[in-house]
Amino acid sequence: MTEIGFWSHPLVETTGYFSVVVLCLIFSMVLFELVTKYNNWEEIRKGNVAVAMATGGKIFGVANIFRYSIEQHNSLPQMIGWGLFGFFLLVVAYVLFEFLTPRFQIDKEIEEDNRSVGFISLTISVGLSFVIGASIS
Repeated sequence: MTEIGFWSHPLVETTGYFSVVVLCLIFSMVLFELVTKYNNWEEIRKGNVAVAMATGGKIFGVANIFRYSIEQHNSLPQMIGWGLFGFFLLVVAYVLFEFLTPRFQIDKEIEEDNRSVGFISLTISVGLSFVIGASIS
């Protein structure tokens, strides 16, 4: 019978991945806060559903990308690197979304609780996270 080392024990590995992904998620939410023109958490506190949907989509998207990264990589640095690269691609998608809708400003619409725009933002983040995640190798 082979003994499992402490660092390779499934509970320790799971706790490690979980902890690192939570830290990366916090980091990504801080960066998204800098990219948007409104205060995400203040708007959510005020009951802005469009901001909640857009922010929830970003959280789901980032977590989903890290899920794929964990599945594809055996080392923590590789998992973090690919996860953050995937996050970067989500930011690019958000900027493109703003650029490709010249008739209105995405941030302004979401800040004004336009739930249709918030839902589309959520869908883009979630949908692209599957594409980004599937392409991680």
